[in-house]
Amino acid sequence: MKQEKIAVKLGKNSYLVTVGRKLTDNIGAHVKKICSGSAVAVLTNDVVAPLYLERVRASLKQSGFRVITIVLPDGEEQKSMETAKHICEKLIKNNVDRTHFLLALGGGVIGDLTGFAASIYMRGIPFIQVPTTLLAQVDAGIGGKTAVNLSSGKNLIGTFYQPKAVFIDVDVLDSLEKEVFAEGMAEIIKHGVIKDRNYFEFLEKNLTDIFSRDKDLLVRMVAASCRIKAEVVSKDEKEAGLRAILNYGHTIAHAIESLSSYKSILHGQAVSIGMSVAGRIAVYKGLFPEKELNRQNKLLEASGLPVSQSRFSATEIVKALKNDKKIKDGKIRFVLPVKIGEAIISDNVDDALISKAVNAVFP
Repeated sequence: MKQEKIAVKLGKNSYLVTVGRKLTDNIGAHVKKICSGSAVAVLTNDVVAPLYLERVRASLKQSGFRVITIVLPDGEEQKSMETAKHICEKLIKNNVDRTHFLLALGGGVIGDLTGFAASIYMRGIPFIQVPTTLLAQVDAGIGGKTAVNLSSGKNLIGTFYQPKAVFIDVDVLDSLEKEVFAEGMAEIIKHGVIKDRNYFEFLEKNLTDIFSRDKDLLVRMVAASCRIKAEVVSKDEKEAGLRAILNYGHTIAHAIESLSSYKSILHGQAVSIGMSVAGRIAVYKGLFPEKELNRQNKLLEASGLPVSQSRFSATEIVKALKNDKKIKDGKIRFVLPVKIGEAIISDNVDDALISKAVNAVFP
């Protein structure tokens, strides 16, 4: 059974990302090779739990672990300090100590919360990522960014805290509705636009079979995206420079999500719109050919993703951007493509240009 292994090279914090099939059913044996503690607390939500919790728990128990389960409600609104406190109190009640570890079984929200709780509980305990959405498999599950939201903005409280390992089982993607699967494609297409033209062309060529959930293609695709992210994170763990390139589309996306109170729009949908706006800004600045922007947007739309929306005005978007953590010295940083496969980071984008691009994209 084919597996791909990708190294995230961070010195003493290095770890492997394993991409393959049937990993969830055998997670206990995989984890036993990495964690020596006797207990594991599995964090998941009420959508994922009925699908995978019992088989994960059974596998862990078979490998000799005491298993604690914490099942949270689904939704972005769970990414809060209140939920993080609730998790830590549950861990204390179940006598989880620093020799034990956490396991995130779910999408990006569960991954972020588990990593954040692991980083602050008893000043840090190990954790493992088992992402169950395409979005989390290629983005949130790798890189060690953990966070919770505030009412004034997304991911404003958080830490950089790397997992001990990431296990990505493409078989779990069969359970995703098409809209949720498409959400992950936003991050995947982003990787092609910012870093790898050949990968972008692979996505164009194989999109139909990818959406048919062809397992060999899924392993290839997810592993390719993981390699791109691992390469960037290995060079810049804490986003001092290069890693910010992974934020393509996210500046506008976070503004949209904040304005919608993290409801009514999926993260990947917001990122897709954000890529459309950032691409338009790059066109206006003479950096990105119009035909390249059209090619990007065509692939996004073919994946069932939006490239425009009319809910919020340019004034609202610009105001919301002022709370984004990507602001540096009072200037909003944008990742701007110069061609498919290459992008730059720029803080030379004024409010008027942002408004012009937003008005062009938001009919």
